[in-house]
Amino acid sequence: MQVIRATSSTARIGIVLLGAGLSACNSTGPTTTGSLAVHQTALVVSDAERDCLGRAMYFESKRNDAEGLLAVGTVVMNRLEAAMFPGGICAVVGQPGQFATGVLTKPMREKDLDKIADVADAVLAGERHPKVGKAMFFHTAGYHFPYKNMHYVAAAGGNVFYEKKDRKSAAGLPMTPSASDPIPTPMAQTVAAPAQ
Repeated sequence: MQVIRATSSTARIGIVLLGAGLSACNSTGPTTTGSLAVHQTALVVSDAERDCLGRAMYFESKRNDAEGLLAVGTVVMNRLEAAMFPGGICAVVGQPGQFATGVLTKPMREKDLDKIADVADAVLAGERHPKVGKAMFFHTAGYHFPYKNMHYVAAAGGNVFYEKKDRKSAAGLPMTPSASDPIPTPMAQTVAAPAQ
């Protein structure tokens, strides 16, 4: 298995991660959709967990789009904090039907590893995508699904990100992003459909 390596940022990451806890309770405050708070407390994780985060970001977004990488990383961390998903980054990323097939085993291009490592380190240091907020779901931009509980909050890296709302509060929300929505819909790329 190919591992994301921490080239020149290793010392910086070690300092940032020292003394930080693994609990989601260590956050500096809630980050809500549309808020400006986009930084949470750093997490200490194993190299394997860091690799799983990088792989999810790599295979689920356009690899050359740092904003898209950060958005996917934000979703992974939101899922890590949610009781409805299994504990640990690798468990979240490896949960069947949630991320692209082979995300934990496919080879990654050598030339992309440093960029992926840098964004993964930023996510682990507490950086979050400002528009993704607490969203835990996304799908390829340009796909449309008939579910009435999808509230779209951001578009980045070839994906659109959404929160699930209960059926009563979702009444009147757009079912899919459209030209009238404030979320741009970039060209679609192939990824797994969202879990319901």
